[in-house]
Amino acid sequence: MTTSTDKERSAQADPSGPRASGSGLPYPGPSPEPRPPRGIVALVTQAVLMLLGALGAYQIGRSVDLGAALGEPWHYFAYVGVIALGAIVGWTVGGFIARWLPSRMGAIDRAADKRSAGELIVGALGLVVGLVAAALAGVAVARLPVVGPYLLLPVVLLVAYVFTRIAARKHADILRLVGIRSRSASAVPPRLIDSSAIIDGRIVDVMDARFMPGQIVIPAFVLEEIQRLADSADPEKRQRGRRGLDLVERIREVGEQRVQMRTGEVAGDGVDAKLVNLARDMHAGIVTTDYGLNKVARLQGIEVLNVNELAIALKPVALPGEVLSVRVIREGREYDQGVGYLDDGTMVVVEGGRALVGSDVTDVEVTSAIQNPSGKMIFARIPAAGR
Repeated sequence: MTTSTDKERSAQADPSGPRASGSGLPYPGPSPEPRPPRGIVALVTQAVLMLLGALGAYQIGRSVDLGAALGEPWHYFAYVGVIALGAIVGWTVGGFIARWLPSRMGAIDRAADKRSAGELIVGALGLVVGLVAAALAGVAVARLPVVGPYLLLPVVLLVAYVFTRIAARKHADILRLVGIRSRSASAVPPRLIDSSAIIDGRIVDVMDARFMPGQIVIPAFVLEEIQRLADSADPEKRQRGRRGLDLVERIREVGEQRVQMRTGEVAGDGVDAKLVNLARDMHAGIVTTDYGLNKVARLQGIEVLNVNELAIALKPVALPGEVLSVRVIREGREYDQGVGYLDDGTMVVVEGGRALVGSDVTDVEVTSAIQNPSGKMIFARIPAAGR
């Protein structure tokens, strides 16, 4: 059964790159944040470490007094050799750091995304207070005989960490004491919207009715997936993709400041894996109508808001006797059946519609509707065929 929850994962990207297809949507692209090329970062890092290594080697040579030990002219060659060795060591260490640093910066970015602004600010103030307290404690520790100089650095680090940790954990109470109310980042977790939920369209009504508080996040890779559908050569996929782009604009209008276009690289093979990984990193929930993504995300402990489950809890999709307009696009499995789709991708099985394949039928009558977490399907008939 093909339903609105089926994902078009096999669509390939246009070689010319993603574009907005006249939707008016300011498309952010996969990595809009300006970053220096990785090669330049590595080169600068290695150059700085090479210089520091050379200077450090020179200072070591002076400290052991190579000139007095070797005499002229050999001490000049010794200094050159020591400086060259220090530069080589610095260049090598810089290469390792240049490969390690980008992943650490990414981890810092993800950690910051999990914290509210109030938590970060109060935590920074806690670090400052902790350093002041550590400096005062360090005066006494440094005077201890024998072990004092060795305990100084561990004591400073420990005191600073404790103050920072306490300030961050109690940031809401601290801000409340000075008359500032802090909205915790974990009070209402952000929601990542999947392409299936966007194309389905009902999420706009849910947001408009204020049933989805908190931040709404549309990842760039989800927008790219919808864009690929909009650029597809298949008319049905193209229609769904363009509908999705229009609905993204509606979501931004309805959500106003709560809607964020999330950019940057996310690990994972495929859109579903990236969504799960991003939701885990952000401590966010996922809004979807895709049955498979629903199951996978919940198995990994991620909160999922399934629009189809919400529809089951509220009301049927279509009532028996309701009249619909549908375009019959192919024959059904059973005798004399035709199959069409509504704008949101809902399958409509039309009894007596086989002869009308390729035609727009404006008066099909709903006989029954099936709605479950995996999707929805409507059974209808042409009034003349039922007589």
